[in-house]
Parts: sequence; C-alpha cells; structure tokens
Amino acid sequence: MSITESLNNAAVRKEHPRLRRYKETLLYAKYVIFHPFDGFWDLVHEKRGSLAAAHTFVVLFLLTYVLRLMYTSFQFITANIQYLNIYERWGSLLLPFLILCLSNWALSTLFDGKGRFKDIYMAMAYALVPYIIIQLPLILISNMLTFDEASLYTVLISVSEIWCLFLAFVALMEVHDYGPGKTLISIVATIFGALVILFLLLVFFSLLSDAFGYFASMYREIVFRLS
Repeated sequence: MSITESLNNAAVRKEHPRLRRYKETLLYAKYVIFHPFDGFWDLVHEKRGSLAAAHTFVVLFLLTYVLRLMYTSFQFITANIQYLNIYERWGSLLLPFLILCLSNWALSTLFDGKGRFKDIYMAMAYALVPYIIIQLPLILISNMLTFDEASLYTVLISVSEIWCLFLAFVALMEVHDYGPGKTLISIVATIFGALVILFLLLVFFSLLSDAFGYFASMYREIVFRLS
C-alpha cells in the first residue's frame, strides 16, 4: 500500500461519523434526481437521506433564488435591486413550502399515507436539487449570452422547474406508497389544504393585531385619565 493510500485511509478513519453521514446523504441527491423512484423510496425507508442534507438543500434553494434576482443579466430578468428585501423574498418561498409540507402531512391520514412530516419535508427538499444545480450556474451564464440566445436560457429554466415538479410528484408517491392517480388527488387536496391553513393564519394574525390594538388603546386611555 502506498503512502498516499495510507494517509487517505487514516483520514477516512479519523473523520467524524456524523460528518461522514452528512456527506453521504448530501451526495445521495445525485442518485435521487436521476433514479427518483428507487431514490426516494430508499431515501425514506432505507434511511439514505438526512434532515441536515435537506436543510442544506432548502438553504441553497433560497440563496439561488435571491442570487438569481440580483445577478442574472437584465436581458432575462428584471428586479428592482434597490428595494429588494431578501428576508421577505425568502419568507415568500419558505413559508409556502413548509405550509404545503404541513398540509400534505395533515391530509396523509385521510388518504392512508405512510409518510411522516419529517419524511415529506426531506423528500421535498431533495426534489429542489435540479433547481440549484441548473439555475445557479445560469446566473453566470446569463451574463455571457446575447439576447438572441435567450431561448437557451428559457429552456434551461423550464427544464429545472419541470424536473423539480416531477421529482416532487414521485417523492410523494414513494413516501406515502401511493399510485399515480392517488398521488395526483392528494396533491390537489394538499394545495386546497394549504390555502385553508394560510387563510386561518391570516385570520389569526388579524385577530391578534386587533387584540393588541385594543389593549394598547385601553392602556393609553388609562394613562391619560390617571395623568
């Protein structure tokens, strides 16, 4: 055995088990996006995925979205950078993503689904990988393309989005052990459930705001009368 191989083996042995596990689950995304049916099944049922890797993909997705708005050539996308609120943009993506996962999990009992919230979130996060690996390099490439080559940019953007949607469909089918028809019905129900959850959240925060306003006005009235 050569000295280089000995050093590599020693480095692998010294590597922390959690770090090794994180790297393995991170790299497993490559298998998932090209072999989605087996990939998503093993991701959840064979414990080939991890929440740490899922969180990483969600963060990279959010970063890619904002970087795309900020640095894509003005020929392909127009965004008012001066008034761009990064946290607002992130919230507008992350909140619906979590609500859709929650809605799907809440309705899984109704449709005899087998997935837990953790499994659904993890599978949906892995389904975002094509968006990252295609659109992140496109930020740089867009600044090298001419307006006449816009069709190439548009096609690649469409491919990344369609690929993600297809992976999300397969992910729900494998996580819950559904057939294609049942998966489609559950997705429609999930979207409807997400709208209901969003409506309830808006009502809750509206009532909460009114309650704070009432108590604040009452406090001011008491202070005014005692002064």
